Amino acid sequence: MSERLRLSEHRLKGYDRRVAEFARADERAGRLMAVEGVGPLTATALIAAVGNARQFRSGRELSAWLGLVPRQHSSGGRSVLLGISKRGDRYLRTLLIHGARAALRFAGRKRDSRSRWIGAVRERRGANIAAVALANKNARVLWALLAHNGDYQSPAAA
Repeated sequence: MSERLRLSEHRLKGYDRRVAEFARADERAGRLMAVEGVGPLTATALIAAVGNARQFRSGRELSAWLGLVPRQHSSGGRSVLLGISKRGDRYLRTLLIHGARAALRFAGRKRDSRSRWIGAVRERRGANIAAVALANKNARVLWALLAHNGDYQSPAAA
């Protein structure tokens, strides 16, 4: 059993290396990986799933497709926002949320506007909601980078 486990781990490391090599070779993946919380796996998975980002009219539409926006249950002028819809691509949503959790860990050490915003959300609503909010924001930024072929400018540099 231990030999099978070692063989599986060796194969997984090989796959991780191949994904990292592809991400380094693809200029779109390189632009996406500049965003905090987005690594080679998330960047290549998003490129593979979305392809042409212009099929979505906006970043919010991409975020809704991923299931990162709140469900709405409103009636009679009363607006009720529930948890995230969890519709769409579960794998990509999970990657974005886990990447946001990683970025959230280091946001307290930074003083840029994005880190201050996520720190305030974390204080007000809690770490899990802050991670989903950051994943939602990242999805919108990633859409803009793919749709407009731009480069990411971190809030400290902007």
